[in-house]
Order: sequence, then structure tokens, then C-alpha cells
Amino acid sequence: MRGGGEPGGSEGRRLAWRRGRRGESLAAWWLRLKGYRILARGLKSPVGEIDIVACRGRTLAIVEVKRRDDHLAAIDALGPRQQVRIARAAAWLLVRRPELADHAVRFDVMLIAPRRWPRHLADAWRPEPGR
Repeated sequence: MRGGGEPGGSEGRRLAWRRGRRGESLAAWWLRLKGYRILARGLKSPVGEIDIVACRGRTLAIVEVKRRDDHLAAIDALGPRQQVRIARAAAWLLVRRPELADHAVRFDVMLIAPRRWPRHLADAWRPEPGR
């Protein structure tokens, strides 16, 4: 499972996209070091995008990667609307991958900041029921 390519648009958007992809690569590397198997990166669905889908044992981690100048700014970058989109994309994934249905699904955030070790927040948030 792989996502789409580099978007068009302004040079600033392309640079931000490339930085984001490098952040996702670093996050995937960090997760592998922690024993996770990466199932997908940049997974696009009709209802949202998932940065990384990772698995360790019977836990399926839906990982949102936030790259900012510091970890605090990265934490603040994940809002409720984005959480809803990610949760919908995860539900879409589980319908299409029934072999993952028996896994415990967890929503994680990986914080990436320059000159800092990546910070993995396991079970960082939970979707609100009914959304």
C-alpha cells in the first residue's frame, strides 16, 4: 500500500511536502527500531489520509506524523477535525483489510522536530463515538 506523489503548486508547498515526507521516513525508521512492521505510508482513502499504518503483535497503530520546529508546536498541529478524518480513514482501511479486524486499533502521533529525537506518543487520542 503506497500513497500518491508530490503535489503541484508553489515552491513553498513542494518544500513543505518534501519535508513532511522526510519526517514520515524518519518516523517509519523509528517505529521499525521499536519493533513495528510498517504496513503502509501515505495511505490515501476517499475520506482521509493516514501517514503510517504500523503493526506490532496484535496492535494496529494508525500514526499521524507532525513535523514542526519543536515538539510542542507539533502536538498543537493535530486538531479535532483532522482526528475525525484520520479515524474515518482507519475505518475505511479496516473494511478493506479484514485480516486486520482482530487487531486492537490505536491512534498514535509521532512528533518530529529538527535536532531532536523523534517522539512517539502511543494512544495519543481516541475517536469520539459516533463520528
